[in-house]
Amino acid sequence: MDPPGKTRPTFSTGTGLFVRVLALAHAAAFGSFWVQERGLIGPAGILPAGQFLEAAHRELGARAWFEVPSLCWLFGSGAFTDLLCALGIACAILLFAGRAQLLCLGVLWISYLSVSSAGQMFFDFQWDALLLESTLIAVFLVPWVPWRAARGYEPPRLARYLGWWLLFRLMWLSGMVKLTSGDPTWRHLTALTFHYQTQPLPTVLAWYANQLPAWFQRASCAVMFAIELLAPLLIPAPRRLRHAAALSMISLQALIALTGNYAFFNLLSAGLCLTCLDDDWWRSAHWGAEDAPSAAQAQRTKSTLLRWFAALSVGITFFEAAAAVLPGAAASPLVRFVAEDVGPLRSFNDYGLFAVMTVERPELVIEGSDDGTDWREYELPYKPGNLARRPAWIAPFQPRLDWQLWFAALGRPENNAWVETLCERLLRGDPAVLGLFRLNPFPGRAPRYVRVVRYRYEFTDPQERARTGRWWRRTPLDFYFQPLALPGDSR
Repeated sequence: MDPPGKTRPTFSTGTGLFVRVLALAHAAAFGSFWVQERGLIGPAGILPAGQFLEAAHRELGARAWFEVPSLCWLFGSGAFTDLLCALGIACAILLFAGRAQLLCLGVLWISYLSVSSAGQMFFDFQWDALLLESTLIAVFLVPWVPWRAARGYEPPRLARYLGWWLLFRLMWLSGMVKLTSGDPTWRHLTALTFHYQTQPLPTVLAWYANQLPAWFQRASCAVMFAIELLAPLLIPAPRRLRHAAALSMISLQALIALTGNYAFFNLLSAGLCLTCLDDDWWRSAHWGAEDAPSAAQAQRTKSTLLRWFAALSVGITFFEAAAAVLPGAAASPLVRFVAEDVGPLRSFNDYGLFAVMTVERPELVIEGSDDGTDWREYELPYKPGNLARRPAWIAPFQPRLDWQLWFAALGRPENNAWVETLCERLLRGDPAVLGLFRLNPFPGRAPRYVRVVRYRYEFTDPQERARTGRWWRRTPLDFYFQPLALPGDSR
């Protein structure tokens, strides 16, 4: 991997920066969920965590504790979920400051696993899984001796290799699943002609990117494939190739973040890339890396646990990666065991976003009425609704209801019964759920009827935007839910 006769490179600076990026990602994850928790999974929320846990226990018995691993089994949800979010933010601050890092990482992993499990579908995102897996690996990247300074600490090589293995799977599988899915837009390099306007929460720059000519979109798609499929193969290569690969992957994450809001995903992915840059690179960049303690000294503290964890992690994730790209592998008994018995920990994952490109953008618009004739729209903070509202730039904050409604619009109403529950909460005027909306057209009272209309949304072109001031145009498709009313409402 490195030329013979030279001093083995050290990676203390890049690793230390990754741990701080991980701390920022946790702060963003806990903070953004905290302000939405009551409306999403609180006692009066869309999917109350307490009811979910009770149903899981009725269905699974004692096994529910393993299938849904969460401290909420012991301490309840509601106020305790708020406490977990506060604790997560506090530990993220300490982790960033380099204080009690081992303890902070342990608390962060347990706390985020607890809220993710109780959060149900609102935490079914790859960056939630990536955050948990990265945190578990980071346990072996920081000093285990409480009084050891985090700055300048050289992690064990095996721990660093685990981080590189995670980065490889994250990037390479993202490219492979696009090819193995058989989606023609990826095969023909036309996916980006649709992506900017059909992705869940585009930024304002996505509107401009959507106007670029088709040849540029195809060239951009080819460059993306080159980075996702080739750069990860260079992670174990000699340093110059490894550095070039890391910088190309960081650049890709920056470009994705410019045009789409993917919570803390791009931040955390770029942070993993930093571990590929050795201390000599940081010195040449005038970062001022410190001389690091010997890796051997660090390894003696935790070598046995690290070896066992590495064997478990690589063994599990290798078979998961195989199942993601090889037809039929998912049916093997070993892969099923991994999915069923290790999957609930959410810390040994496969990856791959946008395996199939969405070529149209259906959107759900919720409307209320007092008389069934005059309908007024509820407006969420960030998803497209008002045609004249400019797409927002909000990452690393994640509005989880806005995201889930994007998925629901692609599916059938009977597969998304929670949307009907959301309508019921609006008919009752529940403050916790109304707090998730930017605009409530019925302040101080609830409407008599609520319905959900599905539209097809598209970006306007420059001429139409100049004429109308609108960023979007829309065409009605169908009723997702016909008008609903509360039983016994005789208003």
